[in-house]
Amino acid sequence: MTEPKRHKRSAGLLLFRRTHGPGTTDGATGSSAAGVEVLLGHMGGPLWASRDAGGWAIPKGEYGPEETPRDAARREFTEEIGLPPPEGEYLPLGEVRLGSGKLVTVWAVEADLDPALMVPGTFTMEWPPHSGREQEFPELDRVAWFAPPMARNKLITGQIPFLERLLALLEG
Repeated sequence: MTEPKRHKRSAGLLLFRRTHGPGTTDGATGSSAAGVEVLLGHMGGPLWASRDAGGWAIPKGEYGPEETPRDAARREFTEEIGLPPPEGEYLPLGEVRLGSGKLVTVWAVEADLDPALMVPGTFTMEWPPHSGREQEFPELDRVAWFAPPMARNKLITGQIPFLERLLALLEG
């Protein structure tokens, strides 16, 4: 008898901040994006280097059964950004199952972070492929703040529901 396939689980933090600049209205959904920005990270490594639209993500990472999703989200934030996770109220944005089967859980937290302070974690992979050479790359090569309409364009498709849930919660 074979065991059922266990899909990987991942957890992350979506930071948001309130701004005092001019607001915009997102014509696609009609939702007000006035005065809110979210922090996204551009995925590192050679496979994402030339991709902007759809190449940004919520800082997150995988975890196992010995760790709670929220603890994993906080740990992964530190590993990917190189800074401690922000304190404050963690607003649950729920779960999304990606096309790969991975289940992603995200919390939003209001905080301000200077992207220049980021010290990214790294990963190692063979590059170029089949070269036998291992190279180290940043997990995220940069982070930046985006208003929701731009964030929608930048985010990988599977993570857009978290942005929508945050906006609905803030408008609530």
